[in-house]
Amino acid sequence: MKRRKYFYLFVAVLTLFSMFAVTGFAAEAEAEYVCKMYGTAWALVPPLVAIILALITKEVYSSLFVGIVTGALFYANFNPGMAYQTMVKDGFISSVASDYNAGILIFLVVLGVIVVLMNRAGGSQAYGEWAARKIKTRKGAILATSALGALIFVDDYFNCLTVGSVMRPVTDKNKVSRAKLSYIIDATAAPICMIAPISSWAAAITGVIEDEGLEMGMSGFEMFLRAIPYNLYSLLTIAMVIVITLVGLDFGLMKKHEDNAKKGDLYTTPDRPYANAAETVTKPNSKIMDLILPIIILIALCILGMVWTGGIFEGANIINAFADCDASLGLSLGSILALVVIVIFYLVRKSLTFKECMAAIPEGFKSMVPAILILVFAWTLSSMTGLLGADVFVSELFNGQAAGLKWALPAIVFVVALFLAFSTGTSWGTFTILLPIVLKLGLDMDFMMIATSACLAGAVCGDHCSPISDTTIMASTGAQCNHINHVSTQLPYALTVAAISFVGYIVAGLCKNLVLTWAVVAVVFAAFVIVMKVRTKGEAEE
Repeated sequence: MKRRKYFYLFVAVLTLFSMFAVTGFAAEAEAEYVCKMYGTAWALVPPLVAIILALITKEVYSSLFVGIVTGALFYANFNPGMAYQTMVKDGFISSVASDYNAGILIFLVVLGVIVVLMNRAGGSQAYGEWAARKIKTRKGAILATSALGALIFVDDYFNCLTVGSVMRPVTDKNKVSRAKLSYIIDATAAPICMIAPISSWAAAITGVIEDEGLEMGMSGFEMFLRAIPYNLYSLLTIAMVIVITLVGLDFGLMKKHEDNAKKGDLYTTPDRPYANAAETVTKPNSKIMDLILPIIILIALCILGMVWTGGIFEGANIINAFADCDASLGLSLGSILALVVIVIFYLVRKSLTFKECMAAIPEGFKSMVPAILILVFAWTLSSMTGLLGADVFVSELFNGQAAGLKWALPAIVFVVALFLAFSTGTSWGTFTILLPIVLKLGLDMDFMMIATSACLAGAVCGDHCSPISDTTIMASTGAQCNHINHVSTQLPYALTVAAISFVGYIVAGLCKNLVLTWAVVAVVFAAFVIVMKVRTKGEAEE
């Protein structure tokens, strides 16, 4: 009740403040509009408001909306009329009207339909039954989930939703909490895509660094490949999943969720919006191929769609086709064609009737509505921070600090990228802003690769931690977990890996040696695991 009072009080104060401020700013000339807060620290306030409110109120939609309103008021110099127009026109409408965002929304809807089709055809059921026969332990269920996440590397959205849908029955049967499932999905989505040469992420990064790479005598794709070994956060996150599973280590709020799951409560909190959701449909003739073949079709056609937009049929080689592709358009082209092929496949197999296939379309759309709503809100919030010049502020701050701290530059880049991605909820937006800056600092090649990797690692880390990140949202959606539960249980793991990665980048900046860097990182990581294992064992004995 107190949280509600604080929330309403904040909204009331913000409204009153805007009303009083109107008189001061209404008389400004409209010929050349100037936002008084542009390029200042105030540009980061709106996403921080959204994040803090989300953590306090445990409610995402209103928190994002308040953050958007705050950003619009800041941009309009507290003119309510202009703020409202900015929010609707330059925020919501622009976000939805964006070709790239529209492509992502189409891909999401089609993916939702395909997931419903696979469930109704009994594909998930058949795979779950097969996995249940083969997997008898919690460790096996978690490792199998991680392995499937690593195999679906083409796109993080596709990864989150598919892995969640397929593995929920298996993890539920083995009493793995929904929070833990969300973490495993999230940890094997963006981090995997960030180091996979064939993925939408690789294509986006290559596109950003291509011009700068050519100036240094190498392609953007080659730079991306050379940056992978120093992407400490992505690689350590994958290692964290494997190690904590093998040694049976849980800490933070995750331990509470896992302890409750072992007793039969997969959710822990009273709020369980997906508790009554239908998991699968029993089909007497269902086979594992009803799941596996559609996934293969979808991956293959999505890859084909991306290289198609990259000019593969105009003579471009496979590497350049991925580098020049339009990931959003490619995924839309591939997924729509995949949907048609999958429907035909199920009709031929008589797994589903035509009527059942058509009924899956609105059902799949409906399943994606919560995620789409949050995504639109998150994109709009990101637009507000862009209008306020958050990138300008971060750039100036970064360039000002970098000059005299060259040895600490990778660590600084990592922290700046982490904070920006956390505040805006977008890793793509973060490395798009920061990579051009990093590549123009005039560093030698080895140091440049380390700094580039640090930027990419920080972007993934911030995205991984942020409650307004689209990937984080997709992970909780795919696992059918309360979103705030997912964020709060994942943070201790993500921040632990971030701290170890920070130490690694300090070492890398000092020695510029990959072997020595990973040796130090491995020792610190091992020490942490041992200490936490001993500590949790001691607490259990007490």
